[in-house]
Amino acid sequence: MTEVERVGARAYRVPTPGPAADGTLAWDGTTIVVVRVQAGGAVGLGWTYADAACVPLVARTLAPVVVGRPALDVPARWADMRRQIRNLGRPGLVSCALSAVDIALWDLAARLVGVPVATLLGRVHPSVALYGSGGFTSQSEAELSDQLDTWVHKRRIPRVKIKIGESWGSAQTRDLARVRTARAVIGPEAELYVDANGGYPVGQARRVAHRLAEHDVRWFEEPVSSDDLAGLATVRAATAIDVTAGEYGYDLPYFARMAPFVDCLQVDVTRCGGFTEWRRVAAVAAAANLDVSAHCAPNVSAHAAVATQNVRHLEWFADHDRIEEEFFDGVLDPAGGSVTPARDAPGLGFTLKEQDVEEYAVSGEGWS
Repeated sequence: MTEVERVGARAYRVPTPGPAADGTLAWDGTTIVVVRVQAGGAVGLGWTYADAACVPLVARTLAPVVVGRPALDVPARWADMRRQIRNLGRPGLVSCALSAVDIALWDLAARLVGVPVATLLGRVHPSVALYGSGGFTSQSEAELSDQLDTWVHKRRIPRVKIKIGESWGSAQTRDLARVRTARAVIGPEAELYVDANGGYPVGQARRVAHRLAEHDVRWFEEPVSSDDLAGLATVRAATAIDVTAGEYGYDLPYFARMAPFVDCLQVDVTRCGGFTEWRRVAAVAAAANLDVSAHCAPNVSAHAAVATQNVRHLEWFADHDRIEEEFFDGVLDPAGGSVTPARDAPGLGFTLKEQDVEEYAVSGEGWS
């Protein structure tokens, strides 16, 4: 029986190409925490987009209950880790660290048996649809137009999402102007989605939804705070646009509470608890007759998505796309509007370009 031999983590902070902002947050860099798990001459990789504080959580809290245990029993290792973090609290960074280790364990297990992660999870679909995601509020009209034109007309992605709710909803005129620009650039056939990142109060979100419908917007993400379930329900009742949320879900009960109030549950595999918890979340959504949509981390999410019966699409987030392309060999190409994890590449199919990204490293433990 092959046992896990080593677990390590390393954090990298990657500056943004320029100022970046959505409706409720601005940032100038993104931190990716990469986990490496070793056993039987194979190395599994996992990652999460979170603070570097995840590194000691992985190396000092989670690794001791994983090392020396059977590498192929991934759900059992997940249960061990969940018990280990009981007194730390599940939501937030702890769940991000758990997610990254779980993803790395699935990658390791798949490599040990020589199949893709999607195959080990149980592939349902040959491919998964995706949408181009970015359109930050910090972009100029020209920058927004260029990004949308690239996605829809050059890369043939027929679904795109932009950010609205600028400055906590105080720039509504500009929000709607950017929606008009987006529709003009992508044309009448492409699907247009918006994300307010919880920037509007309920009444304003209802009024904005009415205006969005004029431009055939199909997806209104976090029109109000995702903590305001009653508010989500109010907006949902006022519009025919799909109201969605869920990216801040760190455990199963969160999704069970949210399911009655949205039209599609968003799930972030690098936050929710990894592939192991993703599968349980997808079952909760299916029981509520809902689809799930993968939030961010597109190359990891693709494996979960094709192994999920009730998946709608995944988010090809511009910030994570540029990082994953720089950090890993073997990444997927979103051109055409769908991706297919390879059937002949074991594990996730990615190799960390460690020397190329060394300049971004900020901390690490158990890494060798």
